[in-house]
Amino acid sequence: MSEADSDGTDVRRAVVLDYLAHGLSDDGRPQYAKSPAGYALDVEDFRLYQVAFDEDTRLTIGSEVVIEPTAERDAVVECQEVEYEELSSGAQTELEYVVEDLVEENEQRFVDFYNDAQPITLRLHQLNLLPGIGKKLRNGILEERKRKPFESFEELSERVSGLHDPGDVLVERILEELRDDDLKYRTFVGRQQDGE
Repeated sequence: MSEADSDGTDVRRAVVLDYLAHGLSDDGRPQYAKSPAGYALDVEDFRLYQVAFDEDTRLTIGSEVVIEPTAERDAVVECQEVEYEELSSGAQTELEYVVEDLVEENEQRFVDFYNDAQPITLRLHQLNLLPGIGKKLRNGILEERKRKPFESFEELSERVSGLHDPGDVLVERILEELRDDDLKYRTFVGRQQDGE
C-alpha cells in the first residue's frame, strides 16, 4: 500500500517486472550510453511503467522501487506509463506471478472488494465482472456478506458454495484488465484506492 511520507505526500511503489542492465533493445544509442532500464507494476493501482534506473543501483525482478514522488526515488531516474503490449516478453511472463503475490500479500484489501462491491448498473454488479461469477455465485456472495463480512479468502470459499479460489479469480480479472485495452469497466487497474 502507499504510505505517507513525513511531509504527508503519498509514496507510490512499483514491483520490478524486468530489469535490463544494458538498457532497452530499441534504444538507438551506443551500448556505453544506455542506462539500465526495465518495467514495473504499481502495487496500488496496477499501472504498468517503463523505467530508467540509476546506473549505480542493481535490482532484481521482484524488487520494490519508489515511483512517486520524484524526490523520494532512490533507484528510478525516470518512468512513463505503458500498455501491456509494450512490455518485454520477460515482463509479460513475470506479470502473473507479481499480481498473484500482490493479491496474496494484500489479502484484506481484496477480501474487502468482495465485502464492498456494488452494482454498476441495474443489470450489472461489480462481482459479475469477475471470471466465473454469474448470477448464482453473485447472489451467494451478497447473501453471505449481509450476515457477516468476510475476513479471508478461506472463509469466502467456505461460506460461498462454488467459489473455490476467490484470490485466483481476482488475479485473473486484474490480468484481464491489464491485457485488454477495450474493457468497458475497470475495477482494479488504473484506479486510485480510497483515501488517496
